[in-house]
Amino acid sequence: MSNKLLLHTCCAPCLSSVEEQLRAGYSLDIFWYNPNIYPEHEYERRLSELKRFQEIIDKPLIIHEATNDLEEWTAVTIDFARDPEGQRRCRECISFRLKKTAEFAKNNNYNIFTTTLTVSPHKNSKMVNMIGEKISQELDIPFLQADFKKNNGYLRSVELAKYYGFYRQDYCGCIYSMNESIARALAKEKRAQSLPTSAAASASSAATEASAAARRG
Repeated sequence: MSNKLLLHTCCAPCLSSVEEQLRAGYSLDIFWYNPNIYPEHEYERRLSELKRFQEIIDKPLIIHEATNDLEEWTAVTIDFARDPEGQRRCRECISFRLKKTAEFAKNNNYNIFTTTLTVSPHKNSKMVNMIGEKISQELDIPFLQADFKKNNGYLRSVELAKYYGFYRQDYCGCIYSMNESIARALAKEKRAQSLPTSAAASASSAATEASAAARRG
């Protein structure tokens, strides 16, 4: 195939259905570049699942890491730490990761690049595509615009994740989204305290489990 594509990937569940959608039209390599993921054991867990899936689908996996990645990522996002998810902080984070992807693609003779991010219902596909296109123009390498969640893309990723037994995270990845996830769980637990005893116990248990999961990463 002449369409050699570099696919930025955030996790195995998101990759699963996106790879299905792209495999017929592209010769794709998987690109892992996610210095935003926190804490370290969460980073390693997601990468481990990606490696497991990469062996199943038999596609090349490029793990791009540098010693100053986290410091650089923090520098471009910290001013927007209090922004809600999906706002300026997320735009800067996505731009940071996609620019590294595009640079690698251009320097290593790929024809095009894209990302699995748009398969998530929590990601604004229009925003992701605008960022990708801007970087494409800056670096003179094509970006594949897509909304991979469409046509049941997200539902298919859930189905495949269950089939393969993938770990599915309950927050985006960064320390800010982790803290937001914990805050939501604690707020849910607080609301549960005002419910009748039996309902409160059930809601409190669910909130506690969610909070613990977020802390575990």
